[in-house]
Amino acid sequence: MTRPPAATVHGSADVDPDASIGAGTVIWHLAQVRERAVVGKSCIVGRGAYVGPGVAIGDRCKIQNHALVYEPAFVESGAFIGPAVVLTNDMFPRAVTADGRLKSADDWQPVGVHVREGASIGARAVCVAPVSIGRWAMVAAGAVVTKDVPDFALVAGVPARQVRWVGHQGVPLENIGRNVYRCPVSGRQYVEWQGRLEEQVDVPPPRSPSIDDDQPVEHR
Repeated sequence: MTRPPAATVHGSADVDPDASIGAGTVIWHLAQVRERAVVGKSCIVGRGAYVGPGVAIGDRCKIQNHALVYEPAFVESGAFIGPAVVLTNDMFPRAVTADGRLKSADDWQPVGVHVREGASIGARAVCVAPVSIGRWAMVAAGAVVTKDVPDFALVAGVPARQVRWVGHQGVPLENIGRNVYRCPVSGRQYVEWQGRLEEQVDVPPPRSPSIDDDQPVEHR
């Protein structure tokens, strides 16, 4: 196992020798990280969390208490996996085959959940593989995700449906007209096009009022 000195693994955690743990990562009590799993730099893996064989987790991710990240999930950098979240891996789950034999690894094909950069999945949400959670998207607590979530989308419910757009700060965006949205916290602006949301670039920041704003405008 690659375990740089800067990584911290609690004594009760079960980290397989063939797992790779990045510098600055902290793995808490009773967590399990399976063989061939890769956990990036400066991550937190909470108490009782499970990271399956071959799962890939990027840098600066938070895997909260009792989250279950089943292989072959791929979690990009900056993602948040909330408490008791489940990322499934079996489209047709059965304990036994049609003839009654206990299923083995050769009797099914695992499929994974892809959590993209900066996305957040709320407590006790379930993502039913195969699905993709878009960049900076947010899944509400308790939601059941059965289809792909667009970038910056806020989804909620069972099954999960989009209810708003959110920005990098995670708060709902304000519609300021013509499919343009603004973050009330950062002032960043985004544009919606054919069901997608993209950040607008080269948008000047909101101008602070000045003394000249109260002066009459001379028309010529």
